[in-house]
Amino acid sequence: MADMTRRGVLAGAAVWGGTAAGLVAQGVAAPAASAAPGAATAPPADAVTVAPGDPRYPSLTHRGCNARFVGRPDYVRVVSTTGQVVDAVRQAVREGRRIAVRSGGHCFENFVDDPAVRVVIDLSPMSAVYYDARREAFAVEPGALLGEVYRKLFLGWGVAIPAGATAEVGVGGHVLGGGYGALSRRYGLSVDHLHAVEVVVVDKAGNVRSVVATRDPADPNHDLWWAHTGGGGGNFGVVTRYWFRDPAAKGGDPARLLPRAPEAVTSFYASWSWKDLDRRAFTRLVRNHGEWHERNSAPGSPYAGLFSVLMLNTRKSGTVTLAGLLDSTGRGAERLLDDYVAAVGRGVDAKPARGQESVPWLRAAGAVHGTAPARFKAKAAYLRKRFTDRQAEVAYERLSGTAGADLDGSLWMVSYGGRVNTVASDATAVAQRDAILKAIYTSSWEAGQDDGPPLAWVRDFYRTVYADTGGVPAPGGANDGSFVNYPDTDLADPALNTSGVPWHTLYYKDNYPRLQRIKARWDPRDEFRHALSVRPPR
Repeated sequence: MADMTRRGVLAGAAVWGGTAAGLVAQGVAAPAASAAPGAATAPPADAVTVAPGDPRYPSLTHRGCNARFVGRPDYVRVVSTTGQVVDAVRQAVREGRRIAVRSGGHCFENFVDDPAVRVVIDLSPMSAVYYDARREAFAVEPGALLGEVYRKLFLGWGVAIPAGATAEVGVGGHVLGGGYGALSRRYGLSVDHLHAVEVVVVDKAGNVRSVVATRDPADPNHDLWWAHTGGGGGNFGVVTRYWFRDPAAKGGDPARLLPRAPEAVTSFYASWSWKDLDRRAFTRLVRNHGEWHERNSAPGSPYAGLFSVLMLNTRKSGTVTLAGLLDSTGRGAERLLDDYVAAVGRGVDAKPARGQESVPWLRAAGAVHGTAPARFKAKAAYLRKRFTDRQAEVAYERLSGTAGADLDGSLWMVSYGGRVNTVASDATAVAQRDAILKAIYTSSWEAGQDDGPPLAWVRDFYRTVYADTGGVPAPGGANDGSFVNYPDTDLADPALNTSGVPWHTLYYKDNYPRLQRIKARWDPRDEFRHALSVRPPR
C-alpha cells in the first residue's frame, strides 16, 4: 500500500472510497515554475523562511502523521525550485545546522521531528507532474501527493505508476523506500520504473550542487540513481525531481511509456464479526490467507491484479476484515473474488458480511483517507511463507485477549509478490524480491493517554511472533526482514532485537555495503542522517 498510514485502510469496505471530484477540477499541466525544459515559465515564488513566533510555524512543524513527535527547528524553509533547495542546504551547511527534509510528512518515526534537527526543508510546493519530452519520461516533483500524481497521469495520458494506495502520501519519501501498492503485483514497484532522479548533494568541502543520476549503467552518477531505488529517505541528499518510464518501453509516445491505468477496478470486502470467531476459526483464517498467497503470487497468476489487506484488528474493533481491489471488472472479476474470499474462509463456520462494487480508476486512485494525527507505533515484516500455526495463535491471543478489548491495534497482512519478484535482489536497492506478504503491526492512542501500555503491547506482540528468530523477522526461511518505509527504531535496540542480525540487514540485506559506499561518495560529511540512516563505511 501506500506506505500506509496507520488508519489508511481501517475503513474496511471504504478502503477505496471517497471521490476525486475536488481534484478533477484542477489542471494537469506542470506549474510554470517547474515546467519542462524549453517551456515558457513564470518567475518562481521566493523561498519562505518560517521561524518560531511566526503564526505559520505550528502548522509547518505539526505536519507529521505521528503526533508522538513534534519538532522544534530553528526555522522551516519552504521551497519551490531546485535552486531554492540548493540555497537552503548551502545556508544550513554553512551555519552548521542539522537538516531534515519533508514532502508529504508520513514518516512513522522522528526522523524529521527530532530535537537535533535545526532546519526543516519543506518541499510541499514542489508538486509538478508533467511529461518531459527531452528525457522521454514523466517528471514528478517530490511534494506531489500520490492522488494528484495518479490524477494527472491518468487525465493527461491514461497511464499510472505502481505506487501507494493512500492518496495524501507524498512522492518524495514514498519512492525512496521502493514504493508499492495496488498495481504492484501486476507491474512491480515504483522504483522498477524509475528512469532518473535529481538530487541536491553536499561534497566533502561543503559545496552544494544538484546532480541528475540515471538508470543508464554508463552514467557516471549511476550509483546515486541505484541508491534511490529503495535506499530510504534522509540518506544521500535532497531529491528535487523523479523521472519515470517503464524500462521496457519503446519510442517516445508518452501514452506508451508507463503502464496503462485500468478503466475501473472492483473494490470488495469480507468482514467477520469477532463474536463469531474462536481460536480455531481465527487461526484457520490466517492459515488459509497465507496458504492462498503461497499458491497465487506468481507473476503469471490470474490474481496478479489483486491487491488486498487482511485486517486482523483487536477485538475492540468488532471485526476482522479482508478488503482490497482487483484491477478488472465484470463477471470474471466477480468470480475471482468470490473464489478468493471462499478460499480464505474455507473451514470457518462464521460467514462474513460481503460487499463489492465497480469503481472508476480515478475515483479509486484519488481516494483520500485523511485523519487528524494521533499517536501510534508501527512495525513491519516481509513474509516469504505463511505464518506458522504458533504465530497465528500468538496473533489470536494478542488481538483477542484482555489488551485486545481495550487497545486500538491491528496486524495487517498485505498482498505482495507478483511482478515485484521478477527483479533481481541487487538490481535495485530493494533486496526483498521473493516475499508474498507484508505484515504491519500497529497500535494507536489519543493525546493524553499513557504511551506505555500500547507501546508495550505492540512491541511484545511483534517480539513474540518472531521469538524463534530473536524477536525480529530475520531474513531466511519464512521471513525476509523489514520495510524501510515503515521505519522502526526498535530494530536497532539490542534489548528488543536479540537476533544478532543488525537493523540494516533487516532492511537492506546484502545491498547495505553498496549503499555505504554510495553514502561515502555522495554524502561524505554525513549531512543527511537520522536514527536509521545509512552509515558511511568505517
